[in-house]
Amino acid sequence: MRIAVCGKGGSGKSTIAALLAKEMAKTKNVLVLDIDESNYGLHSQLGMAAPRDLMEYFGGKKGFKEKLRAAPKTTQFWGLAANEGTSGQPVQQQSRFFKNRWSFSDLPPEFVEEKDGVKLMAVGKIHDFGEGCACPMGTLTREFLENLDLGKDDVVIVDTEAGTEHFGRGVDKDFDLILVVVDPSYESLKLSKKFDEFGAQCGCKVYFVLNKVEPDIREEMLASVNCVNVVAEIPAKREIFKASLKGEELDFELDEIKKLAAFLEKIELLKH
Repeated sequence: MRIAVCGKGGSGKSTIAALLAKEMAKTKNVLVLDIDESNYGLHSQLGMAAPRDLMEYFGGKKGFKEKLRAAPKTTQFWGLAANEGTSGQPVQQQSRFFKNRWSFSDLPPEFVEEKDGVKLMAVGKIHDFGEGCACPMGTLTREFLENLDLGKDDVVIVDTEAGTEHFGRGVDKDFDLILVVVDPSYESLKLSKKFDEFGAQCGCKVYFVLNKVEPDIREEMLASVNCVNVVAEIPAKREIFKASLKGEELDFELDEIKKLAAFLEKIELLKH
């Protein structure tokens, strides 16, 4: 199962991704894929050291770009390389960067951190002034996800970068579902409608997680999103805020997260 966790910056998407990963790891094999090149704290929320950038596996940004330039001249569509076959129809080619298909057991251990059944990988971060844009990270994310085979008990939770750029890069097209984390702000509520549109365009079901909910604003938040697809309401909790502020592990048991995990597992069962 492949789950994208999206949201406005500051909505709490990384918090939800971390809490959900910890809960689902009780019954599933969980990989958290950090594709937010500007977020340097997800690993601390999971109680881990920061993993090495997967981009280094391909020689860093420079080496990755060289491999990209050396790839066969093909028509690129959302990261899939395609040539026309004899029938005139596109034929999908082997990945430009991976020699073989990968499963969880093939993930290079030097690029994986793990604790309590949760694996963490990071595609890449912006480390230096003037190093260039994050476009190579988007390409690598697509290639990695397309090349990764999942077993029936495997779950990938992707913590996306804030906002909508990952939709523009086509990263979200192969997810089983998209979780949009919505906080009580005008920008977040407005952005949720755009996420709904993008989900329809890429054929991916969108669900909403209301975060930092307080009783006096709950109804207004529900009225501002597609409430039929609201699958969790996470109350504002000061202890979570304080742990995040200090960079501490989010070691909390929330009934709302348990229910969310159970809902997602039910969806997965219905697929089979």
